[in-house]
Amino acid sequence: MEKPQLTQDPRAYACMLVRRPADEAFRAFADPAVTTRFWYSGSSGPMVPGAALRWEWKTYGASAEVKVLEVEEGRLIRFEWGNYDRPTTVELRFTPRPAETTFVEVTESGFRGSGDETLRWVNDTVGGFTTTLCSMKALLEHGVELNAVPDHHPA
Repeated sequence: MEKPQLTQDPRAYACMLVRRPADEAFRAFADPAVTTRFWYSGSSGPMVPGAALRWEWKTYGASAEVKVLEVEEGRLIRFEWGNYDRPTTVELRFTPRPAETTFVEVTESGFRGSGDETLRWVNDTVGGFTTTLCSMKALLEHGVELNAVPDHHPA
């Protein structure tokens, strides 16, 4: 059996249609007062260009250092996060659609490590961002806090 070979750098991708205007979907990720209701439990500040942030997930006893690289109001947030020696880059795109809906896309790139490590990392990332997008959708469309992120990997 031949071992599979990568022909391009791996990327994790998750997406979701949200029935809210793009500026509202964007704000959900840019403003920690909203984001803490569906993703992380704490942030040292908002997603603004050049910000160096610390995010926390108290349920997991985890945190991440975040460097905001680029922000286009209502359209794009790009940031770097993770271990200092192996950061990855995340791009959040907010594309307006008819009837005040928004197509939200998350792409993470820059994974490094063995093939097995990278495959696990990409798989975990896709699952994590899919859970986050579903939680954001429930909050914005229905006002429901699912607690899906803290419940994703119960103790």
